[in-house]
Amino acid sequence: MTTVLETDEHKALRAAVAALGTRYGREYLTKVIAAGAHPDELWSEAAKLGYLGVNLPEEYGGGGGGIAELSIVLEELGAAGCPLLMMVVSPAICGTVIARFGTDTQKQEWLPALADGTRTMAFGITEPDAGSNSHRITTTARRDGTDWILKGRKVFISGVDIADATLIVGRAEDARTGKLKPCLFIVPRDAPGFERRQIDMELHGAEKQFELTLDDVRLPAEALVGDEDAGLLQLFAGLNPERIMTAAFAIGMGRYALSRAITYARERTVWRDPIGAHQAIAHPLAQAHIDLELARLMMQKAAFLYDSGDDVGAGEAANMAKYAAGEACVKAVDQSVHTLGGNGLTGEFGLASLITASRVARIAPVSREMILNYVSHQTLGLPKSY
Repeated sequence: MTTVLETDEHKALRAAVAALGTRYGREYLTKVIAAGAHPDELWSEAAKLGYLGVNLPEEYGGGGGGIAELSIVLEELGAAGCPLLMMVVSPAICGTVIARFGTDTQKQEWLPALADGTRTMAFGITEPDAGSNSHRITTTARRDGTDWILKGRKVFISGVDIADATLIVGRAEDARTGKLKPCLFIVPRDAPGFERRQIDMELHGAEKQFELTLDDVRLPAEALVGDEDAGLLQLFAGLNPERIMTAAFAIGMGRYALSRAITYARERTVWRDPIGAHQAIAHPLAQAHIDLELARLMMQKAAFLYDSGDDVGAGEAANMAKYAAGEACVKAVDQSVHTLGGNGLTGEFGLASLITASRVARIAPVSREMILNYVSHQTLGLPKSY
């Protein structure tokens, strides 16, 4: 059997999404951000073409593909300068969790709407005092008859203002052991006691960041996603796609910055030849390209393993892909800005804002240091320091 990195269908999808992205581009996204708006036109068109739901089951209006296909969509939009961050959250995390573990009612209510872009869902896991340690989550869920009562706080939750609901990670008491276990709940945006406060960010993006407060939010029994006792299995079903999609986001951003620098280096002439003829310019750009390609290979491996049902293998590969892509993105953006010199800091070329944006891939959804911890413990078998 011949193994190919990308099928003809994948190549066709990549080309089609690249064409869509080119029609919008960085200028479109910059205007949206400046206006304090959301990229609704691009989101709607991507949905209409079937790109947003490409990973969701066909019987619910999706494309029947997987994270491999969805990562191609996000990467190519990013390479065109107009990535859609909510793709990481709504179809990748929330859509995947509901498709795998949701009830029939939850699937019917949410998956078609997530696929056609008419509804979006945010994802709430990060807490002020827990950071990257999901075991320290303090948002609790307690039973009150057949209802659930949620209480706690979340921070750095993307897109809550435009999301119809948020998939909240809380902890409920295990009746057998008495210990707290993670559970996932669909919380409607207008639920009483569910409040949000926008966080003032130096990072300017179309998707805003919020701190959430859940003050005795009452939810019906059917708000619980999947099995109450499945715990970490359901949680990581969403976190692995999140890491893969973050890698796609970072690779796309790095490719966009690099393409601008390459064009500039081919044309900019200071002495006799274009500056790209000089190895001090050419070699760092070549190295940045190599690093991005290597990161994509690991991302493709992670997506293949996840879509094949190998959650354990995908966990390792997804973390490695996110790490590699974050590092490659930061280096590509830095070198691109440096290649343009002073022009790299102007609004005309649109690269300076990526200096801040590229750091996100190193920090979120989990820091590179925590990924190194994961690899040293899980892969290398070294003892924990915490």
